[in-house]
Amino acid sequence: MNEVIQLLHSRKSVRAYEDRPIEEAVKQEILRATFRAPTAGNLMLYSIIEVNEQAAKDTLARTCDNQPFIARAPLVLLFLADYQRWYDYFLLSGVGSWCQRQGQPLQKPQEGDLFLACCDALIAAHTAVIAAESLGLGSCYIGDILENDEAHRQLFDLPPYAFPICLLCFGYPTQQQKDRPLVPRFGQEFIVFRDRYKRLNEAEFVEMYADMQERFLRGGDKPAGIENVGQAVYARKFNAEFSHEMRRSVRAMLRRWMEG
Repeated sequence: MNEVIQLLHSRKSVRAYEDRPIEEAVKQEILRATFRAPTAGNLMLYSIIEVNEQAAKDTLARTCDNQPFIARAPLVLLFLADYQRWYDYFLLSGVGSWCQRQGQPLQKPQEGDLFLACCDALIAAHTAVIAAESLGLGSCYIGDILENDEAHRQLFDLPPYAFPICLLCFGYPTQQQKDRPLVPRFGQEFIVFRDRYKRLNEAEFVEMYADMQERFLRGGDKPAGIENVGQAVYARKFNAEFSHEMRRSVRAMLRRWMEG
């Protein structure tokens, strides 16, 4: 197994870091690798905010579903799906006047442009994760950046076409984090289909979730009435308060993007 494949197989989320700063040269190496990530049309439809201020990290630790380790992370990067930069450049380049001469309305970024920019930003983010891993750093994705749109937009002074899609924490992992076992993934036969989508039947679901179900049954106290993994994940994740807030927040972000 080559070193890259080994790294991909061994990577795990790291939420506890040594009290050790990340050297500037290491950070720049990560960013240089990030900029080589695949990007639609070489447009680089993303921006990155390095969150340095401790007060901002403290705020994120609260607004991102109360996760204190965010405040202690040596490096925090916010990845934005960003069409604001190109749209501003379009206007600066006289695209509005060109559209008038062509008898066309000036187009603004729409849903498809947002999805494309989200892809660019997430590909760049994971490139940063793998680059960091190769340099001995651990990382953790914070999906909760999708919550509390109003607070985050004010905190980072975000314009309409900058969409916070991904927050990443980086640091040198503690020994406990290094020793922590990997979490199993689902089998390939449940994820990879040939030629067309396949909906799983009951027997396949039982097989797919057998390991999770076993760990669920071995676990300690369970919420009242919860009988299996499906109910547990629905209650703890899908129907949780933070999920409802995420949906509200994303609707607000989408409205802002569409209204410009």
